[in-house]
Amino acid sequence: MDIRQLSYFVAVYEQGSVSAAARQCCVAQPSLSAALRQLEQELAVKLFIRLPKGVTPTEDGDKLYGHAGKLLSQLQSLKASFRTPVDRVQFRLGLIKALGVERMSALLREFSQQVEGLELHLVEPDQPCDARIITPQQLKTGEVLQPLWQDRYLLALPPAWPLSLQLQIALEDFANLPLIKRLPCDAWATFYPELVRRNIRPDIRADIQTIEYALGLVSAGVGCALVPDLDSLRQRPDVSLRPIQGLQLERTLVLAHGRNHDSPALQVLRQLCQQAASRS
Repeated sequence: MDIRQLSYFVAVYEQGSVSAAARQCCVAQPSLSAALRQLEQELAVKLFIRLPKGVTPTEDGDKLYGHAGKLLSQLQSLKASFRTPVDRVQFRLGLIKALGVERMSALLREFSQQVEGLELHLVEPDQPCDARIITPQQLKTGEVLQPLWQDRYLLALPPAWPLSLQLQIALEDFANLPLIKRLPCDAWATFYPELVRRNIRPDIRADIQTIEYALGLVSAGVGCALVPDLDSLRQRPDVSLRPIQGLQLERTLVLAHGRNHDSPALQVLRQLCQQAASRS
């Protein structure tokens, strides 16, 4: 077992995908896969379950992730103790909710690795900050934007519901359907007025703010909810995701910052966002 193998393992664990981890680590996918197989053979365990799209960790994978993260962190601390002290770089980044933990973690990790001495503060997008990851509708006067991700919205359903057997959900299916309202949600302003226009009345069972609570209620069978199409959600066995027929429900996420703000740290973040946009 070596540090390289553990680094590859952590990347796959956080990305949920071998190909995405290979891109992040700047290594060929076969080389990364071989390193993972060697690690599994050495530990005599299976670390990941291969899925049609991505991977999901086993119980042993979860266990190793806790140890690997500590080891890599200790190694970084050890290396840092021998470096010449550098000036701290304060950077405040505003984030809206429901951005996707895995992809945000990967982006912020790369940002921290490329800006020496970075001291990153994550804040609400309406607080004073150096840059914000938001939707274009939230852009303020004097800000410029860099496109980042494009997400479509799907309907999350309990797997036991008969509707989950359909490949698509028609708008007519929402008549009296138990539905969880989640605001803020970029798709709601398009979706719900269209139901009203067609005189379709769903059964609103909850009115909440976070995607985590919405998914918890879906999993419990309380109702269905609109959610962004994220890789991490597709791998959940407790919800089924289906497109809504006849509606283009999407959101665009961008990096926004003041027109005259161009620090070295912001230049790095802007470049990382450009790279992420080209991969999505």
